[in-house]
Amino acid sequence: MHPYFSLQGRTALVTGGTRGIGKMIAQGFVEAGATVYICARDPQACTDTAAELSALGDCRALPANLANEAGIQALGAQLASQIERLDILVNNAGTTWGAPLESYPAQGWEKVLQLNVTSVFGCIQQLLPLLRKAGTAETPARVINIGSVAGISSFGEQAYAYGPSKAALHQLSRILARELVSQHINVNVIAPGRFPSKMTRHIAEDEQALAADTAQIPMGRWGREAEMAALAISLASTAGAYMTGAIIPIDGGFSL
Repeated sequence: MHPYFSLQGRTALVTGGTRGIGKMIAQGFVEAGATVYICARDPQACTDTAAELSALGDCRALPANLANEAGIQALGAQLASQIERLDILVNNAGTTWGAPLESYPAQGWEKVLQLNVTSVFGCIQQLLPLLRKAGTAETPARVINIGSVAGISSFGEQAYAYGPSKAALHQLSRILARELVSQHINVNVIAPGRFPSKMTRHIAEDEQALAADTAQIPMGRWGREAEMAALAISLASTAGAYMTGAIIPIDGGFSL
């Protein structure tokens, strides 16, 4: 691997790291040489995924439920007891809720906004001391928030809380990027379009739905695992050292 993209000697935390986009990024980081902690609420999934990725490098399980403040505080305390600094934080854990407009429940809004926005803020807040210790003028610490093209486009698919939650995350990221840059912490957003995940499985497994969905993407296909990992590595490595406050669509042109 070219040294511009090496993560050798760096430590990363990926929330929601046991499947989908989180696992793609975690695997890429491990392969790039980082020590990677993966977080999810299912302890067994954490253990299994960490064992799988440890065949490629150093990956460690750190189970936590980020849906509430107590779980976020517990994550921060547990990680601080194991490491002295955190070079890279990837806030990937998220959720969605779909229902017709007339019956869309308040519970859906609360759940989606809590995990997709409030919990991300809480994770950054709790892990800020570790990020501050890692960041230098030469090599800033990195926060990479996983947004969505749903926060850029008006393509809602009856998931009324999801797009607004991601738009809020994009704006939160810009605010934090401006505030934390002087502390040598870069904050950027990856805004994915379609990638294989549990959230998109219902489309991938329906031939007609997949064809209709793909027709909306100028490149005519979904994203690939290696493409997601490569972008995250770029933001986390020397390649991303002079970038902060960016919202980067990776969507095959969908947001156009």
